[in-house]
Amino acid sequence: MKYGKMVAGRFLARPNRFIAHVEIDGKVEVCHVKNTGRCRELLPAGARVWCQAADDPKRKTKYDLITVQKGHRLINMDAQAPNAAAREWLLGGGLGAVENLRAETVHEDSRFDFSFTLDGKPCFLEVKGVTLEADGVCAFPDAPTERGAKHLRGLTRAVQAGFGAYVLFVIQMADVKYIHPNDTTDPNFGAALREAAASGVQVLAVECEVTVDTMTVKAPVDVKL
Repeated sequence: MKYGKMVAGRFLARPNRFIAHVEIDGKVEVCHVKNTGRCRELLPAGARVWCQAADDPKRKTKYDLITVQKGHRLINMDAQAPNAAAREWLLGGGLGAVENLRAETVHEDSRFDFSFTLDGKPCFLEVKGVTLEADGVCAFPDAPTERGAKHLRGLTRAVQAGFGAYVLFVIQMADVKYIHPNDTTDPNFGAALREAAASGVQVLAVECEVTVDTMTVKAPVDVKL
């Protein structure tokens, strides 16, 4: 996926989870943060960031904060990017020749990111975007997520009902070692992930090549449960 109208800036502050103050061309701009997670490790004061200029003149904010530099890494922090990257990956044969690919499919009490048919079997796939990293090791989630655990329980029931089921962690950076559930932050999610894996849900992870204005799935990454 590719972004247009990107401009460089310097992160100053994040008054709330929806907006950030960024210095762009010597002026402090109020930017929309397309990620409601904590992201504290990504946004120290002075961090180099890249923002996308908005096309809608009616918007209250002129920019969306998309990419941040953390050490030698570029990290995409757009919460909508993982689904777009996952769609490209699925259409490109990431799981094989999928058919009938649909987004936002409801099954029982869950709404999954994708449904498709693979080798004649109806399947569901849930995407989780990952931005939390330390020394090349990634973890999910960065904050407690009952919604995330609910999705995993829904996938578990789907397997029991005869569907194929997948959870795909889309790591929004490159050159990482592995990913694991963040049991310290959310032990409930970790327990649900392990139960899902034991039930037959396929737990996958991929890292992404990130530039200032692009994010593309690069390679699979080990998941350590």
